[in-house]
Amino acid sequence: MIVSIRIPQLGEGLQEALLVEFLKKAGDMVRRDEPMYVMETDKATTDVESPYSGKLIAWTVTAGTVLPIGAEVGKMEVEDGVKEMPTGHGPASLSPTSPSTAASNTTGSGTSGGASSDTTSEDDAAGSSRGIVIPPKTRKYLKDLGLLEKADQIPAAGSKLMPEDVDAYLAAQGGNTTAATTTTSSSEYDIAPLPKSQISLNYRLTRSAQTCVPVTLIVDVDWTAILNARQAAKDSGGPTGFAMACYAVVEAMKKHSKFRSSMTTEGNALKVHHRVNLGVAVALPGDEMVTAVIRGADQMTPNEFFAAYDERIKLARGGKDQADESTTLIVSNIGKVGMLIGIPAIVAPAVATLAIGEVYQAAIPEGQSFRFRPTATATLSFDHRIANGVGAANFLNDIRYSIEKWTTEA
Repeated sequence: MIVSIRIPQLGEGLQEALLVEFLKKAGDMVRRDEPMYVMETDKATTDVESPYSGKLIAWTVTAGTVLPIGAEVGKMEVEDGVKEMPTGHGPASLSPTSPSTAASNTTGSGTSGGASSDTTSEDDAAGSSRGIVIPPKTRKYLKDLGLLEKADQIPAAGSKLMPEDVDAYLAAQGGNTTAATTTTSSSEYDIAPLPKSQISLNYRLTRSAQTCVPVTLIVDVDWTAILNARQAAKDSGGPTGFAMACYAVVEAMKKHSKFRSSMTTEGNALKVHHRVNLGVAVALPGDEMVTAVIRGADQMTPNEFFAAYDERIKLARGGKDQADESTTLIVSNIGKVGMLIGIPAIVAPAVATLAIGEVYQAAIPEGQSFRFRPTATATLSFDHRIANGVGAANFLNDIRYSIEKWTTEA
């Protein structure tokens, strides 16, 4: 018999999860409690274990999809008589309820659609022929996507059809992780699908906005030593100045454990990672962004780091996002696009982002005159729950010191 694999409820209050990657492929035999895929929530990144023993028939969504808790992600063939997991691993079949009953007892929040109250009535939340309530915001969402006539074909995780149910349905239909599979138009506007990388980024940005307390520090850095080292290495195809700066960040992270840390779910302790897994923001065509990760960077020599840096950046440019909960800090090269300074967002699971601006000639007072010095502005946004101002300032100063004292033997 064939059963569904569903996103489990792993914590109270969780509404959705990001499916990061699959650990099994169609056709694999899977044992009960064997890890099948990786799920990221606002609590943690988790290997999700199989609730059954059997053969994986297919994944019905793609990695990078944001899905409501209980949504189907795949199908398995199991022995006859095996009972499909009920609510708690995924939603059990619900008996049809009247619109008024469902409206008074069930609430939810959608990820898209028009602004509207979840309070429904028999008139403004007319149900489908299956007895599932369609709230006003979901009805508007379906109408915007041109899917209103297909509402009866869309599975609901509960007694209401929510916008996230629509997203999950579209992802399963075409392997597309966007709310709309194609650009739809009206006389007043277009609805254009978001790429998978942006869906994942938005999910992580929302996580950060809901949990962290962002604070920003800014410092100007003398770039002379980096420019000299870059000039010496340029002809031999050596590292870029930004790559050298990234290694300086690694050196500082070795000494500042809070920037290798993340908050535990309970919020009363820090999970301090032993290794530095440095994230680097990588821009893709179409204004997309993914994160490259240099793992175990603290154990590398400069040359080993630069080789790993090039390999991971190349992988990211192929569309592979590499961030996980151990990626506690991301470095962004905003100077590459001509920006002198920018206040970076913190992108979960990272707890800090460092933006490095374009190198410019800063006027430095010298007696009655001035001299000009190549300078870059480094801007650090960090989660104040993890680090306080003095600790973050010391960390940023150590980065500055490593950059300004850079040598080829660094």
